[in-house]
Amino acid sequence: MIRKYVRLIIAGILFLGSIFLFIQALVGTGVLVVLLSGIFVLFHFKNEMNLFAFYFVRKNKFEASGKVLGRVKNPENMIKTQEAYYYYLSGLVEAQKQKNAQAEKHFKKALETGLRLKTDQAVAKLNLSGIALSKRNKKLATYYLQDAKKLDKQKVLTAQIREIEAMMKRI
Repeated sequence: MIRKYVRLIIAGILFLGSIFLFIQALVGTGVLVVLLSGIFVLFHFKNEMNLFAFYFVRKNKFEASGKVLGRVKNPENMIKTQEAYYYYLSGLVEAQKQKNAQAEKHFKKALETGLRLKTDQAVAKLNLSGIALSKRNKKLATYYLQDAKKLDKQKVLTAQIREIEAMMKRI
């Protein structure tokens, strides 16, 4: 539990050090130390492993993203939103590897933990719909697909939703 707050403690110490530097008239160095303390605060709220994994997912390098996520030992010790995005990214990586059971588990855990963005929730439910469809569970797939449609307010996923609907008609 304390490991979560080590970054904030370091940021506080750096901030106090920057105040001392401002008092000593070392303004340039003080500003750099304030920026450095800001980075520690940022990494408290945004886990760096998740940021690297998001970067690799955007570049379609899912294997590299999986390696980065593999370095995380205890995702339960993260802040809840970080933990949710860890499971979300793990689900995306497992879905690309065609490991549907693992991907389903990760997406459900991400939704339980609490993804912040509605679009991310829609993507997770759309993937769950596809997984349910691959298991020939049309009722569950329809349920997840309807939830994904409700959450996709910006109509970003309309092509993928139509693709899943077309697959449903064939079953």
